[in-house]
Amino acid sequence: MKTYQEVLDYLYSQLPMFQRTGPAAYKDNLDNTIRLDEMFEYPHQSFRSIHVAGTNGKGSVSHMLASVLQEAGYKTGLYTSPHLKDFRERIRINGEMITEEAVVQFTESFLKKNETEKLEPSFFELTVSMAFDYFRTQQVDIAVIEVGLGGRLDSTNIITPDVSVITNISFDHMALLGDTLQKIATEKAGIIKKNIPVVIGESSPETDFVFEQIAGKTESPLTFASQYYQSTYGMLTMDGKQSLNIRSNGEVVYADLQLDLLGIYQRHNAPTVLKTIDILNEKGWNLSVEIVRRGLTNIIRNTGLMGRWQIIGYNPLTICDTGHNPAGIKLVVEQINQTAWKKLHFVIGMVNDKDQDEVLSLLPVNANYYFTKAAIPRATDPEELSAKAAKFGLTGKCYPSVRQALTEAVINAEINDLVFVGGSNFVVAEVL
Repeated sequence: MKTYQEVLDYLYSQLPMFQRTGPAAYKDNLDNTIRLDEMFEYPHQSFRSIHVAGTNGKGSVSHMLASVLQEAGYKTGLYTSPHLKDFRERIRINGEMITEEAVVQFTESFLKKNETEKLEPSFFELTVSMAFDYFRTQQVDIAVIEVGLGGRLDSTNIITPDVSVITNISFDHMALLGDTLQKIATEKAGIIKKNIPVVIGESSPETDFVFEQIAGKTESPLTFASQYYQSTYGMLTMDGKQSLNIRSNGEVVYADLQLDLLGIYQRHNAPTVLKTIDILNEKGWNLSVEIVRRGLTNIIRNTGLMGRWQIIGYNPLTICDTGHNPAGIKLVVEQINQTAWKKLHFVIGMVNDKDQDEVLSLLPVNANYYFTKAAIPRATDPEELSAKAAKFGLTGKCYPSVRQALTEAVINAEINDLVFVGGSNFVVAEVL
Protein backbone atom coordinates (compact mmCIF):
# COMPACT_ATOMS: atom_id res chain seq x y z
CA MET A 1 0.00 0.00 0.00
CA LYS A 2 1.50 3.28 -1.12
CA THR A 3 -1.28 5.84 -0.83
CA TYR A 4 -3.46 7.11 2.01
CA GLN A 5 -6.60 6.08 0.12
CA GLU A 6 -5.32 2.53 -0.24
CA VAL A 7 -4.71 2.40 3.50
CA LEU A 8 -8.22 3.70 4.23
CA ASP A 9 -9.67 1.07 1.93
CA TYR A 10 -7.75 -1.57 3.87
CA LEU A 11 -8.84 -0.24 7.27
CA TYR A 12 -12.50 0.03 6.26
CA SER A 13 -12.93 -3.05 4.10
CA GLN A 14 -10.53 -5.64 5.49
CA LEU A 15 -10.88 -5.11 9.22
CA PRO A 16 -14.03 -5.79 11.30
CA MET A 17 -15.50 -2.38 12.14
CA PHE A 18 -18.15 -1.98 14.84
CA GLN A 19 -19.42 1.36 13.55
CA ARG A 20 -20.45 -0.26 10.28
CA THR A 21 -21.12 -3.93 11.03
CA GLY A 22 -22.11 -3.81 14.70
CA PRO A 23 -21.56 -6.41 17.46
CA ALA A 24 -19.87 -8.91 15.11
CA ALA A 25 -16.80 -6.65 15.16
CA TYR A 26 -16.67 -6.45 18.98
CA LYS A 27 -13.85 -8.38 20.64
CA ASP A 28 -14.59 -9.70 24.13
CA ASN A 29 -10.94 -9.77 25.22
CA LEU A 30 -7.78 -7.67 25.10
CA ASP A 31 -5.56 -10.35 23.53
CA ASN A 32 -5.03 -8.57 20.21
CA THR A 33 -4.58 -5.22 21.92
CA ILE A 34 -1.87 -6.61 24.18
CA ARG A 35 -0.08 -8.33 21.30
CA LEU A 36 -0.23 -5.16 19.19
CA ASP A 37 1.20 -3.22 22.11
CA GLU A 38 4.07 -5.72 22.34
CA MET A 39 4.58 -5.57 18.56
CA PHE A 40 5.14 -1.79 18.73
CA GLU A 41 7.18 -1.95 21.96
CA TYR A 42 4.63 -0.62 24.43
CA PRO A 43 3.98 2.92 23.17
CA HIS A 44 1.30 3.56 25.79
CA GLN A 45 3.97 3.61 28.50
CA SER A 46 5.65 6.70 27.02
CA PHE A 47 3.02 9.34 27.84
CA ARG A 48 0.73 10.32 30.71
CA SER A 49 -2.99 10.12 30.09
CA ILE A 50 -6.58 10.68 31.16
CA HIS A 51 -9.07 7.87 30.48
CA VAL A 52 -12.71 8.85 29.79
CA ALA A 53 -15.65 6.41 29.70
CA GLY A 54 -19.43 6.77 30.07
CA THR A 55 -22.67 6.31 28.19
CA ASN A 56 -23.11 9.92 27.12
CA GLY A 57 -20.88 12.98 27.22
CA LYS A 58 -17.51 11.23 27.09
CA GLY A 59 -16.68 12.82 23.74
CA SER A 60 -17.51 16.33 24.93
CA VAL A 61 -15.66 15.81 28.23
CA SER A 62 -12.60 14.48 26.39
CA HIS A 63 -12.50 17.50 24.06
CA MET A 64 -13.05 19.92 26.96
CA LEU A 65 -10.15 18.44 28.92
CA ALA A 66 -7.90 18.45 25.86
CA SER A 67 -8.73 22.11 25.17
CA VAL A 68 -7.86 23.15 28.72
CA LEU A 69 -4.56 21.23 28.63
CA GLN A 70 -3.70 22.85 25.28
CA GLU A 71 -4.39 26.32 26.68
CA ALA A 72 -1.98 25.50 29.51
CA GLY A 73 0.76 24.90 26.95
CA TYR A 74 0.92 21.12 27.18
CA LYS A 75 1.40 19.09 24.01
CA THR A 76 -1.89 17.21 24.18
CA GLY A 77 -2.91 14.06 22.36
CA LEU A 78 -6.60 13.27 21.89
CA TYR A 79 -8.02 9.92 20.86
CA THR A 80 -11.79 9.74 20.23
CA SER A 81 -14.30 7.74 18.20
CA PRO A 82 -16.15 7.53 15.95
CA HIS A 83 -15.09 10.12 13.39
CA LEU A 84 -17.71 12.13 11.51
CA LYS A 85 -16.02 13.31 8.31
CA ASP A 86 -12.39 12.20 8.25
CA PHE A 87 -10.79 9.10 9.76
CA ARG A 88 -7.97 11.27 11.05
CA GLU A 89 -10.33 13.09 13.45
CA ARG A 90 -9.81 10.16 15.80
CA ILE A 91 -6.16 10.98 16.47
CA ARG A 92 -5.16 14.58 17.15
CA ILE A 93 -2.34 16.48 18.80
CA ASN A 94 -3.13 20.04 19.88
CA GLY A 95 -6.16 19.89 17.62
CA GLU A 96 -4.20 18.86 14.51
CA MET A 97 -5.22 15.56 12.97
CA ILE A 98 -2.67 12.82 12.44
CA THR A 99 -0.99 13.23 9.07
CA GLU A 100 -1.89 11.02 6.12
CA GLU A 101 1.79 10.02 5.93
CA ALA A 102 1.75 8.81 9.55
CA VAL A 103 -1.37 6.71 8.90
CA VAL A 104 0.30 5.11 5.89
CA GLN A 105 3.61 4.52 7.68
CA PHE A 106 2.00 2.90 10.70
CA THR A 107 -0.20 0.60 8.60
CA GLU A 108 2.71 -0.47 6.43
CA SER A 109 4.77 -1.12 9.56
CA PHE A 110 1.98 -3.23 11.02
CA LEU A 111 1.58 -5.29 7.86
CA LYS A 112 5.32 -5.99 7.76
CA LYS A 113 5.51 -6.93 11.45
CA ASN A 114 2.37 -9.03 11.10
CA GLU A 115 3.87 -11.29 8.44
CA THR A 116 5.14 -13.45 11.29
CA GLU A 117 2.57 -12.59 14.00
CA LYS A 118 -0.52 -13.31 11.86
CA LEU A 119 -2.80 -11.16 14.02
CA GLU A 120 -6.34 -10.44 12.85
CA PRO A 121 -7.14 -7.18 14.63
CA SER A 122 -10.38 -5.27 14.42
CA PHE A 123 -10.51 -1.76 13.00
CA PHE A 124 -10.69 -0.32 16.52
CA GLU A 125 -7.84 -2.41 17.91
CA LEU A 126 -5.50 -1.30 15.14
CA THR A 127 -6.63 2.33 15.36
CA VAL A 128 -5.91 2.46 19.11
CA SER A 129 -2.45 1.03 18.49
CA MET A 130 -1.91 3.65 15.77
CA ALA A 131 -2.90 6.44 18.15
CA PHE A 132 -0.61 5.28 20.96
CA ASP A 133 2.31 4.87 18.56
CA TYR A 134 1.73 8.34 17.10
CA PHE A 135 1.53 9.96 20.55
CA ARG A 136 4.84 8.36 21.48
CA THR A 137 6.51 9.38 18.23
CA GLN A 138 5.32 12.98 18.63
CA GLN A 139 6.30 13.02 22.32
CA VAL A 140 3.06 14.35 23.75
CA ASP A 141 3.00 15.52 27.37
CA ILE A 142 -0.38 13.95 27.99
CA ALA A 143 -3.14 12.25 26.00
CA VAL A 144 -6.88 12.26 26.63
CA ILE A 145 -8.12 8.81 25.69
CA GLU A 146 -11.84 8.22 25.10
CA VAL A 147 -13.16 4.69 25.56
CA GLY A 148 -14.75 3.27 22.42
CA LEU A 149 -17.34 0.94 23.95
CA GLY A 150 -17.81 -0.14 27.54
CA GLY A 151 -14.52 0.00 29.37
CA ARG A 152 -13.32 -3.28 30.87
CA LEU A 153 -12.68 -4.94 27.50
CA ASP A 154 -12.13 -1.80 25.45
CA SER A 155 -8.86 -1.66 23.52
CA THR A 156 -7.89 1.59 25.25
CA ASN A 157 -7.91 -0.14 28.63
CA ILE A 158 -4.21 -0.96 28.76
CA ILE A 159 -3.24 2.53 29.93
CA THR A 160 -2.62 3.57 33.53
CA PRO A 161 -3.89 7.16 33.55
CA ASP A 162 -3.41 10.05 35.96
CA VAL A 163 -7.18 9.98 36.48
CA SER A 164 -10.07 7.84 35.24
CA VAL A 165 -13.35 9.55 34.34
CA ILE A 166 -16.80 7.97 33.94
CA THR A 167 -19.34 10.56 32.84
CA ASN A 168 -22.65 8.77 33.50
CA ILE A 169 -24.49 5.48 33.10
CA SER A 170 -27.62 4.84 31.02
CA PHE A 171 -28.88 2.20 28.63
CA ASP A 172 -26.89 1.68 25.43
CA HIS A 173 -25.25 -1.33 23.73
CA MET A 174 -27.16 -3.65 26.10
CA ALA A 175 -26.43 -6.73 23.98
CA LEU A 176 -22.73 -6.29 24.74
CA LEU A 177 -22.62 -4.48 28.09
CA GLY A 178 -25.60 -5.94 29.94
CA ASP A 179 -29.32 -5.39 30.31
CA THR A 180 -29.26 -3.56 33.66
CA LEU A 181 -27.68 -0.29 34.71
CA GLN A 182 -25.63 -2.17 37.29
CA LYS A 183 -24.14 -4.49 34.64
CA ILE A 184 -23.37 -1.55 32.36
CA ALA A 185 -21.77 0.34 35.25
CA THR A 186 -19.62 -2.69 36.06
CA GLU A 187 -18.30 -2.83 32.49
CA LYS A 188 -17.50 0.88 32.45
CA ALA A 189 -15.93 0.67 35.93
CA GLY A 190 -13.44 -1.73 34.37
CA ILE A 191 -11.25 1.29 33.58
CA ILE A 192 -10.69 1.94 37.29
CA LYS A 193 -7.04 1.16 38.10
CA LYS A 194 -5.36 0.44 41.42
CA ASN A 195 -4.62 3.61 43.40
CA ILE A 196 -5.65 5.84 40.46
CA PRO A 197 -8.25 8.54 41.25
CA VAL A 198 -11.62 8.13 39.53
CA VAL A 199 -14.22 10.82 38.86
CA ILE A 200 -17.85 9.82 38.33
CA GLY A 201 -19.68 12.64 36.59
CA GLU A 202 -23.27 12.04 37.66
CA SER A 203 -24.30 10.35 40.89
CA SER A 204 -27.13 7.81 40.74
CA PRO A 205 -28.52 5.56 43.51
CA GLU A 206 -28.84 2.74 40.95
CA THR A 207 -25.13 2.61 40.15
CA ASP A 208 -23.14 4.52 42.81
CA PHE A 209 -22.61 1.38 44.89
CA VAL A 210 -21.02 -0.37 41.89
CA PHE A 211 -18.33 2.29 41.65
CA GLU A 212 -17.90 2.41 45.43
CA GLN A 213 -17.33 -1.35 45.62
CA ILE A 214 -14.87 -1.50 42.72
CA ALA A 215 -12.97 1.62 43.81
CA GLY A 216 -12.78 0.16 47.30
CA LYS A 217 -11.22 -3.07 46.01
CA THR A 218 -8.66 -1.18 43.90
CA GLU A 219 -8.00 1.41 46.63
CA SER A 220 -8.80 4.16 44.13
CA PRO A 221 -9.86 7.57 45.49
CA LEU A 222 -13.46 8.04 44.29
CA THR A 223 -15.20 11.37 43.64
CA PHE A 224 -18.72 12.08 42.38
CA ALA A 225 -18.39 15.37 40.51
CA SER A 226 -22.08 16.25 40.84
CA GLN A 227 -21.67 16.29 44.63
CA TYR A 228 -18.96 18.97 44.34
CA TYR A 229 -20.11 21.14 41.44
CA GLN A 230 -23.59 22.01 40.19
CA SER A 231 -24.27 23.87 36.98
CA THR A 232 -27.21 26.17 36.35
CA TYR A 233 -28.09 26.79 32.73
CA GLY A 234 -27.56 30.46 32.04
CA MET A 235 -28.01 32.05 28.66
CA LEU A 236 -26.55 32.44 25.21
CA THR A 237 -24.06 35.26 24.87
CA MET A 238 -24.11 37.81 22.07
CA ASP A 239 -21.26 35.98 20.30
CA GLY A 240 -23.08 32.63 20.30
CA LYS A 241 -21.56 30.88 23.34
CA GLN A 242 -23.46 29.52 26.29
CA SER A 243 -22.85 30.87 29.76
CA LEU A 244 -23.06 28.71 32.90
CA ASN A 245 -22.90 29.57 36.57
CA ILE A 246 -21.11 26.81 38.53
CA ARG A 247 -21.85 26.44 42.23
CA SER A 248 -20.07 24.54 44.97
CA ASN A 249 -21.32 24.34 48.56
CA GLY A 250 -24.05 26.79 47.66
CA GLU A 251 -21.68 29.48 46.38
CA VAL A 252 -20.93 30.51 42.81
CA VAL A 253 -17.32 29.48 42.08
CA TYR A 254 -17.39 30.00 38.31
CA ALA A 255 -19.63 32.92 37.33
CA ASP A 256 -20.37 33.31 33.62
CA LEU A 257 -18.31 30.28 32.58
CA GLN A 258 -18.57 30.43 28.79
CA LEU A 259 -18.52 27.36 26.52
CA ASP A 260 -18.46 27.44 22.75
CA LEU A 261 -20.20 24.05 22.82
CA LEU A 262 -23.96 24.55 22.73
CA GLY A 263 -26.55 22.11 24.05
CA ILE A 264 -28.00 22.14 27.53
CA TYR A 265 -26.44 18.73 28.23
CA GLN A 266 -23.08 20.48 28.59
CA ARG A 267 -24.30 21.60 32.01
CA HIS A 268 -23.85 17.95 33.05
CA ASN A 269 -20.41 17.69 31.48
CA ALA A 270 -18.90 20.91 32.88
CA PRO A 271 -18.88 19.76 36.55
CA THR A 272 -17.22 16.50 35.50
CA VAL A 273 -14.48 18.43 33.73
CA LEU A 274 -13.97 20.86 36.60
CA LYS A 275 -13.60 18.10 39.20
CA THR A 276 -11.18 16.24 36.95
CA ILE A 277 -9.12 19.42 36.63
CA ASP A 278 -9.03 19.73 40.42
CA ILE A 279 -7.47 16.28 40.62
CA LEU A 280 -5.01 17.01 37.81
CA ASN A 281 -3.87 20.11 39.69
CA GLU A 282 -3.33 17.97 42.79
CA LYS A 283 -1.07 15.78 40.63
CA GLY A 284 1.08 18.72 39.61
CA TRP A 285 -0.52 19.91 36.37
CA ASN A 286 -0.76 23.70 36.15
CA LEU A 287 -4.36 24.46 35.20
CA SER A 288 -5.38 27.82 36.62
CA VAL A 289 -8.90 29.24 36.66
CA GLU A 290 -7.98 31.57 33.79
CA ILE A 291 -6.63 28.65 31.75
CA VAL A 292 -9.81 26.68 32.43
CA ARG A 293 -11.94 29.58 31.27
CA ARG A 294 -9.95 30.00 28.05
CA GLY A 295 -9.99 26.28 27.40
CA LEU A 296 -13.75 25.95 27.74
CA THR A 297 -14.38 29.06 25.65
CA ASN A 298 -12.31 27.70 22.76
CA ILE A 299 -13.13 23.98 22.64
CA ILE A 300 -14.16 23.90 18.99
CA ARG A 301 -11.25 26.05 17.85
CA ASN A 302 -8.72 24.04 19.86
CA THR A 303 -9.98 20.52 19.16
CA GLY A 304 -12.23 20.59 16.09
CA LEU A 305 -15.18 18.95 17.85
CA MET A 306 -18.32 18.71 15.69
CA GLY A 307 -21.87 17.44 15.98
CA ARG A 308 -22.89 18.71 19.42
CA TRP A 309 -25.99 20.90 18.92
CA GLN A 310 -24.16 22.28 15.91
CA ILE A 311 -25.82 24.99 13.82
CA ILE A 312 -25.35 24.12 10.15
CA GLY A 313 -27.74 26.61 8.58
CA TYR A 314 -29.97 29.64 9.10
CA ASN A 315 -33.34 30.74 7.68
CA PRO A 316 -34.51 28.15 8.59
CA LEU A 317 -32.37 27.41 11.63
CA THR A 318 -30.85 23.97 10.95
CA ILE A 319 -29.17 22.02 13.75
CA CYS A 320 -27.60 18.58 14.04
CA ASP A 321 -26.71 16.57 17.13
CA THR A 322 -25.17 13.13 17.65
CA GLY A 323 -27.39 12.15 20.61
CA HIS A 324 -28.74 8.71 19.73
CA ASN A 325 -29.65 6.66 22.83
CA PRO A 326 -32.64 7.29 25.14
CA ALA A 327 -30.72 9.40 27.67
CA GLY A 328 -29.14 11.49 24.92
CA ILE A 329 -32.40 11.93 23.04
CA LYS A 330 -34.19 13.13 26.20
CA LEU A 331 -31.72 16.01 26.44
CA VAL A 332 -31.96 16.74 22.72
CA VAL A 333 -35.77 16.96 22.95
CA GLU A 334 -35.45 19.22 26.00
CA GLN A 335 -33.17 21.49 23.98
CA ILE A 336 -35.57 21.50 21.03
CA ASN A 337 -38.40 22.49 23.38
CA GLN A 338 -36.34 25.43 24.65
CA THR A 339 -35.63 26.64 21.11
CA ALA A 340 -38.02 29.05 19.39
CA TRP A 341 -39.63 27.68 16.21
CA LYS A 342 -42.92 27.85 14.35
CA LYS A 343 -42.83 24.32 12.90
CA LEU A 344 -40.40 21.49 13.58
CA HIS A 345 -38.92 19.43 10.74
CA PHE A 346 -37.12 16.33 12.04
CA VAL A 347 -34.68 14.44 9.79
CA ILE A 348 -34.04 11.08 11.45
CA GLY A 349 -32.18 7.86 10.75
CA MET A 350 -31.21 5.09 13.17
CA VAL A 351 -29.11 1.94 13.30
CA ASN A 352 -30.48 -1.54 13.90
CA ASP A 353 -28.90 -2.32 17.26
CA LYS A 354 -30.37 0.64 19.17
CA ASP A 355 -33.47 0.67 21.38
CA GLN A 356 -35.53 2.27 18.66
CA ASP A 357 -38.92 2.04 20.35
CA GLU A 358 -37.63 3.77 23.47
CA VAL A 359 -36.05 6.57 21.42
CA LEU A 360 -39.09 7.03 19.19
CA SER A 361 -41.38 7.20 22.23
CA LEU A 362 -39.46 10.26 23.42
CA LEU A 363 -39.72 12.30 20.21
CA PRO A 364 -42.20 15.17 19.76
CA VAL A 365 -45.44 14.31 17.98
CA ASN A 366 -45.88 17.86 16.69
CA ALA A 367 -43.20 17.57 14.01
CA ASN A 368 -42.89 16.69 10.32
CA TYR A 369 -40.59 13.65 10.06
CA TYR A 370 -38.20 12.84 7.25
CA PHE A 371 -37.23 9.19 7.70
CA THR A 372 -33.95 8.26 6.08
CA LYS A 373 -30.87 6.04 6.42
CA ALA A 374 -27.13 6.58 6.50
CA ALA A 375 -25.05 4.74 3.93
CA ILE A 376 -23.89 1.92 6.26
CA PRO A 377 -25.03 -1.73 6.59
CA ARG A 378 -26.33 -1.21 10.16
CA ALA A 379 -28.81 1.49 9.11
CA THR A 380 -32.52 0.76 9.41
CA ASP A 381 -34.53 1.15 6.20
CA PRO A 382 -36.62 4.36 6.24
CA GLU A 383 -39.85 2.45 5.61
CA GLU A 384 -39.22 0.19 8.59
CA LEU A 385 -38.34 3.13 10.81
CA SER A 386 -41.44 5.01 9.65
CA ALA A 387 -43.66 2.04 10.51
CA LYS A 388 -42.21 1.84 14.02
CA ALA A 389 -42.54 5.60 14.46
CA ALA A 390 -46.21 5.50 13.48
CA LYS A 391 -46.94 3.50 16.63
CA PHE A 392 -45.93 6.60 18.60
CA GLY A 393 -47.85 9.08 16.49
CA LEU A 394 -44.85 10.24 14.47
CA THR A 395 -45.64 10.78 10.82
CA GLY A 396 -43.75 11.85 7.74
CA LYS A 397 -42.21 10.69 4.46
CA CYS A 398 -39.31 8.38 3.62
CA TYR A 399 -36.16 9.31 1.73
CA PRO A 400 -33.42 7.00 0.43
CA SER A 401 -30.53 9.26 1.46
CA VAL A 402 -29.73 11.68 4.27
CA ARG A 403 -28.85 14.43 1.81
CA GLN A 404 -32.20 14.09 0.02
CA ALA A 405 -34.11 14.13 3.32
CA LEU A 406 -32.31 17.26 4.53
CA THR A 407 -32.78 19.03 1.21
CA GLU A 408 -36.50 18.33 1.29
CA ALA A 409 -36.81 19.46 4.91
CA VAL A 410 -35.07 22.78 4.20
CA ILE A 411 -37.26 23.35 1.11
CA ASN A 412 -40.43 22.69 3.08
CA ALA A 413 -39.42 24.79 6.09
CA GLU A 414 -40.23 28.47 6.45
CA ILE A 415 -37.78 31.05 7.82
CA ASN A 416 -39.00 30.74 11.43
CA ASP A 417 -39.10 26.92 11.44
CA LEU A 418 -36.50 24.58 12.94
CA VAL A 419 -34.88 21.74 11.00
CA PHE A 420 -33.24 19.16 13.25
CA VAL A 421 -31.02 16.31 12.01
CA GLY A 422 -30.12 13.35 14.21
CA GLY A 423 -30.86 9.88 15.52
CA SER A 424 -27.44 8.49 14.59
CA ASN A 425 -23.81 9.58 14.44
CA PHE A 426 -23.79 8.45 10.82
CA VAL A 427 -26.73 10.64 9.81
CA VAL A 428 -24.94 13.64 11.32
CA ALA A 429 -21.70 12.64 9.61
CA GLU A 430 -23.38 12.71 6.21
CA VAL A 431 -24.85 16.20 6.65
CA LEU A 432 -21.48 17.54 7.78
